[in-house]
Parts: sequence; structure tokens; C-alpha cells
Amino acid sequence: MIDNRRISVKITGESGQGINSIGEVVAKALKECGYYTFGYREYPSLIKGGHAFHQVDFSDRPLNSSSNQVDLMVSFSRVSFHQYLPTLRENGQAIHMLPMLELTEEEKALTTSKNNSVFHLPADEMSVQIGGKAIMANSIMVAALWKILNLPLEPLEKIIKKEFAHKPEAIKSNLACLAAGYDANIENIRPLNVHFTAHPKRQNDALLTGNNLVSIGAVSAGVRAYFAYPMTPSSSILSYLADEYHETNMLVKQLDDEISVAQTALGAMFMGTRALVATSGGGFDLMTESVSLAGITETPFVCVLAQRPGPATGLPTWTAATDLNLAIYAGHGEYPRCVISVSDSNSAYTLIQHAFNIAEKYQIPTILLTDKQIAESLYQMGDLPPAVSIKRSLISNKPDQNPTSSDRYKITDSGISPRWIPGQFEETYVGNSDEHTPDGTVTEDAQISREMNQKRLRKLKTLEEELPEPRILGPQKAKTTIVTWGSPLNALTDALNIWNDNNPKKQVNLLLYEFMYPTKTGELRNLIKNKKKLILVENNEFAQLGALLTQNTGYIFTEKLLKSNGRPFFIEEIYDFLQNNIK
Repeated sequence: MIDNRRISVKITGESGQGINSIGEVVAKALKECGYYTFGYREYPSLIKGGHAFHQVDFSDRPLNSSSNQVDLMVSFSRVSFHQYLPTLRENGQAIHMLPMLELTEEEKALTTSKNNSVFHLPADEMSVQIGGKAIMANSIMVAALWKILNLPLEPLEKIIKKEFAHKPEAIKSNLACLAAGYDANIENIRPLNVHFTAHPKRQNDALLTGNNLVSIGAVSAGVRAYFAYPMTPSSSILSYLADEYHETNMLVKQLDDEISVAQTALGAMFMGTRALVATSGGGFDLMTESVSLAGITETPFVCVLAQRPGPATGLPTWTAATDLNLAIYAGHGEYPRCVISVSDSNSAYTLIQHAFNIAEKYQIPTILLTDKQIAESLYQMGDLPPAVSIKRSLISNKPDQNPTSSDRYKITDSGISPRWIPGQFEETYVGNSDEHTPDGTVTEDAQISREMNQKRLRKLKTLEEELPEPRILGPQKAKTTIVTWGSPLNALTDALNIWNDNNPKKQVNLLLYEFMYPTKTGELRNLIKNKKKLILVENNEFAQLGALLTQNTGYIFTEKLLKSNGRPFFIEEIYDFLQNNIK
């Protein structure tokens, strides 16, 4: 076991059995006990059936990733039991409510070799016997899990009361089921010793998904309209903002398709409203003609591109970081854009705010990359990072700043022309998708076309000078640096905390890319110059960031850890790789 200050619990079942809700209850109750938690879920693209799980890891220190082996497993279906039994680590325990469940010969040998224990609890029968409903077996099973964790029942009871506050008639029965599960006589269970210290102040933390944090960040950024067509894993941004619109007064609309979404957002941004859209790879494909429109009309456009494995439908409910090239190069013609990548819970909140400031200042499309692992994982948050100041970059209404029509696409050294909201001044201009003169009039003149195109492209240089270098995280004097982007940061951080504690003479740090394009390479060039050992870690097969950095520096990464099976990185994978590659 790599991390002896972590306990991992896996709730398994089928889609439709409420596995995610049960996992969230467990996470909330563990937080109530004063522990740090991290929640990770896997599920098939089915309404009902298949196999799914919600895994909660908890510790006395912050966690932002998962272990690929668990200490405890609770199963609500036969399919999921057989699927996930091999993920029990040595001395792990599994509890299920499945009558006449038989282990295969292979499973018997596996559990014997790992000293695993498997227990049956007839939770559905018990729930009916004490006056509840069969569905309340969930409460019995969670309470039995709590007994194995050797934790007091009160925090779990408190969470159940909160969860059923809107159904007060169900509280009494569920509390009775909790007591029955906690007091159930299960022979030979081995209560765990939670040997790390609880922190009472953690009870006030919030449990938020990455999509929750992007949504809250959008509110802080002054977004007044959100348009979307549901597409996993971006869909919960739509549902979250729709649930909160009474508080935010934000216009939230589900439209017929992604083309309508992009076009509506462009219209709103053209008229001065901060509007946001979100989709996944296939939806962004449909938006690309509109992204090109934003490029030539110099209309700000912000899109959250929540990545999942492709091509086509691919693995629609799984994770990947395969759309960096799509974000940088999609769309016909040449025009400037900015691509930013979320990497953790804090950046999910802050980078959407930066995305709007950049989009409006440079009047360009800005794509914010996230992925399923960030979008749907459950992070434990204390205070949010400081909000980013809103900068609209519009001409003020001062008398000496009244523009002329030819100012709108004025040729400037920076590439940035004055922008004002239609109706803000008497002066008008044409927002034209054809090539045009500085006032928007259509032109096919060779010289003017070249000058206008070069004007727009100069924004890339201006933007590159403004963007920050990638961040170095960890020991500054480390001789080995891992270069990465996106959600791998979380497993890398957790694994390196342990690695650097255990290997003081073989320290490793990180070079994290968040502002992906235009691409800054100063920090990387310093590492190359100083002959640091560089390892590339990406959640894709083409090493897309690595190829981009090679294109910009000529440096070729020879050591890589790549993953492309729809799963995120787990801490064991990182640690084992370091053991095999750091001499």
C-alpha cells in the first residue's frame, strides 16, 4: 500500500440504483467526521443496468485523486460485485445484500491469496421487517459499512436527516434502518482502525464537482446567459445553473443543437452580454463554423470543452484529454484564439473568469478545456480562491472616446481594435463574416485582405506576451520534472507528496501547463538548458502537449507516461512509474 494515510471505500451497483447518491452521503458523513475526502465515479452510458461505482477516499490530509485498490466494498448488484471484487486490496472486506451469491473458483483463490473477507447482509428483508421500504436497504448497507469503519453513527444520522429534510416522513424509517445496519450481527468482520487524526473544522467544507466550480466561477465572471445542449460530461453545468437561476437571475436556455447554442451565444456577446456555452468533443465539432465566425467578426466567444474519449461517440461517460489539438486547430481559416486547461478544483473556479477577460480584451474565441475526471469528481473545498476582477475592455462613454465606424476593426500594432456595444454610441459598423475593411465593409482587395488578416493574427503575439509561464510546483531544486496538463495534476500531486517524503535524494517536481495556446516555453527552455530530467504525463495516446512543445522548442520527450483507456491516473500508477524510471 503506497499511502498509509488513506482509506478507500467503493460503493458498487448498477445504473439506476442510486450509487452516486449513496457515495455522496458517505462522503458528506466522512467530512462531518472531520476527514478530507475525494469522490470518483465510473458509470456506463446506460439509464439502467451495467456496472457502476462511486469511490470515496479519505485521509487526514487533502486528497484530489483515487487509489486503484480499496479497503472496503459495498455491492448492490451481482454484476458489480464480480466486476469490482478484484479491486479489493490485501485484507480488504466486501459486504453485499445479494442472496445465494456464489464466488467463482478464481474469485475464491483470489480472496484467499489476499486475505479478503466477503459478508452477506439481507438488507432488503431487514428494511421491510422494521417497517421501512425495500429501497431503504441502502441505509442499512451504509450503516454496516460505518460499523466496519469503526466510526460513530451520529455524523451519518445527521447527514441522513439533511438529505431527507424535504421528506420528513422518511427520516424516521431511514434512521431506524441505520440503527439496524449498525447493530447487525455480522460474524468475523474486522473493524478498521482509522489511525489518522480528524480535523473538526473540515465539517464546514463544501463538496463540489468540477462542473459546480466552473458554474460558480461563471457567476463570479458576470455571466448573464448560458446556452447549452446536454452532452456528458458538461451536462451538469446546465442543470446546476438552471437550479440556481432564481438566485443569479441568469438566463439559462437548453437549445435544439450545438450550432444553435454557438450562434445564440455569439449574438448575445455581440450585444454586450457575457454568455457562456459548454459541450463535449462532438458538440464542439458542430460549433466550429461559428468559432470561425467569431474569429473574423472579432466577437468574444467562450466555450467549455469537457473532454471525453472519442472518436465519434467513443466512451461517452469516461475520461480523456484528447481534444487539445481540436481546441487549437478546429475551424477553417487562420485566426487567433486562446486555449486554457482546467487542472484541479481551484482552477475550475478561476480559469473560467480569466477566459472571459481574455475573450473580451482580445475579441477572440477562448476555449476552456476540462474533462470528465474534473467535471464529475467530488472535491472537498474550504474557501474559494479570490475572484478575478471583471475586465470588459469596452470603450468607455467619455466624450473624447466617441469612435468612428472605421475604428471598429482598426489596424493596430497589437491587433486589438476598439470595441463597443451596438447602441452605446451613434456610430455604427458592419459585423461582417466576409473579409472586410476597418469599418466592416466587404472587400476582396488583396492588400486590404492581407493587412486585416495580419492585424487579427498579431493578437496572438500580444496575448502570448501577457499570458503567464507554466507553473513549477514542488521542490524547486528537484532534478526531475514532470510536464503535464489537465486532470493528471491531481494524481501526480498526491503521488509526489508521498514520493518526495520517501525519497529525499530523488525529489521530483511538476511543470503545469494551464494556458495552453498561444504556448509559453520560457520555463521549459530553462529546464532543458539546465539538463533537468523531463517526463511527459498526459491522458491521451498522441502526447498532444508534448508534440506542441516539440513544435515550439525542438525538444523531443523521450520519457512519457500516457494513458488512453477512459480511466484517470491513479496514485499507484504514478508511484510505480517513478520507481521504475528515477534512478
